[in-house]
Amino acid sequence: MVPRAVLGLIQGLTEFLPVSSSAHLRVFSALLGWDDPGAAFTAVTQLGTEAAVLIYFRRDIAAIVRTWALSLVRPTLRSEPDARMGWFVIIGTLPIGVLGKLFQDTVETHLRDLRIIGTTLIVFGLILAVADRTRADRRARPITDLTLPHAAGFGFAQALALIPGVSRSGGTISAGLLLGYSREAAARYSFLLAIPAVLASGTLELFKIGEGPAPAWGPTVLATLIAFVVGYAAIAWFLKYISNNSFMPFVVYRVLLGVLIIGLVAGGVLAPDAGAIK
Repeated sequence: MVPRAVLGLIQGLTEFLPVSSSAHLRVFSALLGWDDPGAAFTAVTQLGTEAAVLIYFRRDIAAIVRTWALSLVRPTLRSEPDARMGWFVIIGTLPIGVLGKLFQDTVETHLRDLRIIGTTLIVFGLILAVADRTRADRRARPITDLTLPHAAGFGFAQALALIPGVSRSGGTISAGLLLGYSREAAARYSFLLAIPAVLASGTLELFKIGEGPAPAWGPTVLATLIAFVVGYAAIAWFLKYISNNSFMPFVVYRVLLGVLIIGLVAGGVLAPDAGAIK
């Protein structure tokens, strides 16, 4: 019970930061000598953090869903920002849906190798640094400037987060910064874009809980509740933080953690494909 509660705390703290929650669940389990929690546990606890998104952005989400639905029968509403955002979220969700289905087995097994996670933490951390610096050199676009091609670009960036260590928010925010959007705009769209994918993935993985090697219901529910509470606080803090600060502290953290992981694996302290310390 205690290990799952700790992992729920880690999930809530890291889901919305550009540091990869799936990587942290995998890495900290290895460092603490616990078994790999697995993709099913990760996906289900993400339901907790997405519930935090639904509540935090409830007014925005309600307006988007209402206007998008009405626009299907009232053509005059189709140019409204909320109606267009509804389509952008749908289009942006397609890449991760298709690629997640095609590469599900690989994502749940081979890509959880700690050497891959260490490498992606470093590489995509550096990409975030370049993206943040690029955005700082030009006028930032607001979220209302979002276009269909850019929405698709966000979507493919989100699909990269199927690889532990990339980070869903880190990948999509990096894409947004490279496309010229403000930090706040990129983060908000990143959070909205994640809702359909995470809810679908978590719901599907619910059927695996309690079966075979998958985690049991009790600890998983507790971890999900903890992830919800901590995740809500993390959203509020993160959006306030990025309004006046750069992503460089996250970049430095990612690189240092990636180097540490690779070093521990190379030194034989951690097994690359197992949860326990040797």
